[in-house]
Amino acid sequence: MTKLRYSRFLLSGHIFLILSVIWALATADVPAGQRSGCPAKCGDVDIPFPYGVGKECALHDGFNLNCTTVEGVEMPLAGHIQVIKISLANSTATLNTTAISWKCYHPATGTMNSEKGWLNLTNTPYWISEVDNTVIVIGCNTLAYMRSSAYVIGCFSTCEGTALENNTCSGAGCCQADVPKGIQYYEGYFNGNYNNTKNSQDISCSYITVMEKAAFNFKTSYVKSTVFYDTYKGKVPIVLNWQIAESACMDAKNTSSYACVSNHSACVDSTTHKPGYHCKCSDGYEGNPYLAGGCQDIDECQRLVNPCGDGICKNTLGNYSCSCYPGNYMTNGICVPIQKTPSRFQAMPVVGASVGLVVLVIAVACACLIQERRKLRNMKLAYFRQHGGTILFEEMRSQQGADAFKIFSEEELQQATNRFSEKQVIGRGGHGTVYKGLLKSNVEVAVKRCMTIDEQHKKEFGKEMLILAQINHRNVVKLLGCCLEVEVPMLVYEFVPNGTLFDLIHGNHGWRISLATRLGIAHDSAEALSYLHSGASTPILHGDVKSSNILLDDNHKAKVSDFGASILAPTDESQFVTLVQGTCGYLDPEYMQTCQLTDKSDVYSFGVVLLELLTCKKPFNLDALGQEKSLSMMFMSAMKENRLEVILDDGIKDEDNMEILEEIAELAKHCLEMSGENRPSMKEVAEKLDRLRKMMHHTWLQQNPEEMESLLEEPSAMAHSTIVSDQYFSIEKKAVTNLQSGR
Repeated sequence: MTKLRYSRFLLSGHIFLILSVIWALATADVPAGQRSGCPAKCGDVDIPFPYGVGKECALHDGFNLNCTTVEGVEMPLAGHIQVIKISLANSTATLNTTAISWKCYHPATGTMNSEKGWLNLTNTPYWISEVDNTVIVIGCNTLAYMRSSAYVIGCFSTCEGTALENNTCSGAGCCQADVPKGIQYYEGYFNGNYNNTKNSQDISCSYITVMEKAAFNFKTSYVKSTVFYDTYKGKVPIVLNWQIAESACMDAKNTSSYACVSNHSACVDSTTHKPGYHCKCSDGYEGNPYLAGGCQDIDECQRLVNPCGDGICKNTLGNYSCSCYPGNYMTNGICVPIQKTPSRFQAMPVVGASVGLVVLVIAVACACLIQERRKLRNMKLAYFRQHGGTILFEEMRSQQGADAFKIFSEEELQQATNRFSEKQVIGRGGHGTVYKGLLKSNVEVAVKRCMTIDEQHKKEFGKEMLILAQINHRNVVKLLGCCLEVEVPMLVYEFVPNGTLFDLIHGNHGWRISLATRLGIAHDSAEALSYLHSGASTPILHGDVKSSNILLDDNHKAKVSDFGASILAPTDESQFVTLVQGTCGYLDPEYMQTCQLTDKSDVYSFGVVLLELLTCKKPFNLDALGQEKSLSMMFMSAMKENRLEVILDDGIKDEDNMEILEEIAELAKHCLEMSGENRPSMKEVAEKLDRLRKMMHHTWLQQNPEEMESLLEEPSAMAHSTIVSDQYFSIEKKAVTNLQSGR
């Protein structure tokens, strides 16, 4: 336990990591190449360029290492963090970090000690590898989660009901969760409502950390003692991906700092949330693509296994060729002896045997092909049944109006999206990737490939799809169909062309968004959520309401989308969500404490969207200080101190608008109440926004009767007006007539 007390000091090493790996490419345009006289190793670790010991040896500050002797052992450090391994082929670096969050209960003293671990790689060329790492939670009755700037991911481990087993981390004493893609920052948290202190007679500890999958092997002793911390000596290995610069290959090739300097090297675009690139040697070559002449030809013929079998192997640049020794000839890549020509009578049995062999080979090949096709067909049928496809199909036939919903084949969606080409990607999120597609009927669609699906959703998927297919509301993105013959079902939605509300607000387009447009978008979105909560045949909780899940059509009419975190409203209080999901900045604090999603959770998230519309600020700002990190906390503080005008967007601050703005702000305040019972329903929110919109238009008519009259005389001008909405055209026309007649 003494070692645990030093973890606070070790944790400070992350601060030095951030200070030492600041990415300085914005101010440095240094031509790539090896620096002479630079050490190639530090201790047992190879230091290949672009890494280097000292600034003069590294490509830039992001790859600058210190070679230091610690307790008699020479090791490379990034800041104060030990570097274990660097891989050029995979563009990864493995580090020993102290980012372990822990809490331990001591029954002898009745005290609970704890420490929070975190890692910040923001503004560096690194991010956490989602392939090589995993989120680990250890403990009894422990709910913990990893929070980043965009995700909250966690799981629940328990020691009740299931025996703990070594090498098994599936919920009993230990659970795991996948690391999202492109994460550069995370903190480990425990939910205080879950702990093992009451019944524990011995020291008991809980942990959460992100570490390399291959380095972790669960032991039952980790739960009841400090063994986990002691085993890893307070440091766990984590694999980081890296890239050379924040430029795509197409742009980087035109700069003097382009790093792929070796012949036979290739530039590879990064697949994270932002552009970047790294280098690799071309096929048939190996070595260092960041050095002139660093990629060397692979001599395949000198490998332990001759690629030509018993033949003669000849190496060529980037490849090899095979030939046979005299007296042999090559068939199907194999050298066989040349047989002497037999007589006519001798040849007949040989010819017959050859023909028979050919027929046998063809028959076996056809049988294998048929078997493989049958296996594929059976596998697709199994997935179809597993996801409730049979029930869904029967219900579609029996229910009126269900024929609008279609069950697509995998081949149909592959053709529509050009085999799920990266060029067709229009969005990525925590639940999957969305592709733009064109069906054979020339209908544009959005195809969503989900990442994972839990066992409960697999059983209920068919029924839930039928319910979602019956949603018919102008402000909800229409679900057109699904594909069930794959391991994780794919969803097909109508295509909405004008991007997201997040892009409109934060995209820096330089376009002024009128208050009328913002109020219209808010009302449309509220109407959609109200419909989901109380107007649908089965109430639906969205679960991830945010501005990036509100799509806009060409007329800026809002449509709520992305039901990846949605659930059907619970029918009894026993239903419980063990995996906390959502987006940081929008999450209902009551949901984070109880893990029970309610309709009031959507109300809270919608309140944050209202704040975005009022302030044009993002819901969570990692670079800000204190409560200014959270838009909702900053807003509640401003309302309490009567400083609303300070945080409002300058584009809508106007004396004529202040009454409307104050009403919207008051509505947002009610939506953000800490207790869900004190928040309004989405139906009440939609009705309030509708009244405010009508009041705003009525005020505009009274102040501008002459301009309104001219607009009414020119319908084409009205169609493009950002001040007056089309759907109120008839109401406003009647109001002008009343004004002109003196009524």
